[in-house]
Amino acid sequence: MTDINKMIINLAVFGRTQSGKSTAGNVLLGSADFHSSFAPCSVTKGCSLGRSSHIHSFMRRGGRDVTLQVQVLDTPGYPHSMLSMKHVKQEVKKALEYHFGQEGLHFALLVQRADVPFCGQEASYPVQLIQELLGPAWKNYTAVLFTHAEKIEEAGLNEDGYLREASDPLLTLLKSIQYRHAFQYKKRNSFNEQRMGILERIMEFIKENHYQVIAFK
Repeated sequence: MTDINKMIINLAVFGRTQSGKSTAGNVLLGSADFHSSFAPCSVTKGCSLGRSSHIHSFMRRGGRDVTLQVQVLDTPGYPHSMLSMKHVKQEVKKALEYHFGQEGLHFALLVQRADVPFCGQEASYPVQLIQELLGPAWKNYTAVLFTHAEKIEEAGLNEDGYLREASDPLLTLLKSIQYRHAFQYKKRNSFNEQRMGILERIMEFIKENHYQVIAFK
């Protein structure tokens, strides 16, 4: 990257319909760029990009303060109530190449509701989409973001207890991506504290990748 004092993180959010992708994108951006609402059908019908304002002195690297900017690509969920898997894949592929093909670091977030079991064929569709779009190295660039994590506390569990009781397919997925995950709560801490906590987790994952990038072609 040309400006060593500035870092851009490109995040693409994937997940099933009504998993909370758009809401998660807004949390990461610190804004309300993406329309998010409850609906009996898929709300997001196309890819859209949001850019955050600059977060000054987010971290230090090489003895210098680094300013961070986050770009989030919101994607249609699948299974989708109106779009085929082929159409969703084509739209996301074009958007990744157009928006993320130039500058910045890359990471994919698989958005999974903490109160919805991760099992069955439908749960595997977003994972398959990530695998096809990111290629053989997808495991190094993917983390699970658990939304509606307040439901964990309501059930009398903590995060570790929740993961211990997770389904075998979810545990297998987490193991394959080196247990990269984060939790998003609706009412814990302030909005900004939650946002910064998730971004700091993502930055830890990116450091583990030695700041490598994906070549989208």
